[in-house]
Amino acid sequence: MNNKTEKMNEYLDWYEDLLTEKQKEICTQYYREDFSLAEISENFDVSRSAVLDTLRRSEKIMEEYEEKLQLVQKFHARSEIYDKIKSFGNKEINQYVMLLEENE
Repeated sequence: MNNKTEKMNEYLDWYEDLLTEKQKEICTQYYREDFSLAEISENFDVSRSAVLDTLRRSEKIMEEYEEKLQLVQKFHARSEIYDKIKSFGNKEINQYVMLLEENE
């Protein structure tokens, strides 16, 4: 899996509900299920060009959401902080950190 695919999968985790159903399904098939453009175009009965346009638009939308909201960036920052706190080895504090992680 390449970096763009990983990035888009992560953006989908956070922002897919903000896409239209069609955008969400096309992105899911392409990034999560590894369908080809041809397979997706058959599934939706549209041209490969239309699928590619939808992917590009969806990517742009999710990148704009991340730029404004920074949910992915903040999640990674919190994860690093949790890891540092856990490295101190205090069992009681680690239990609270685990609760925080479960609520992410």
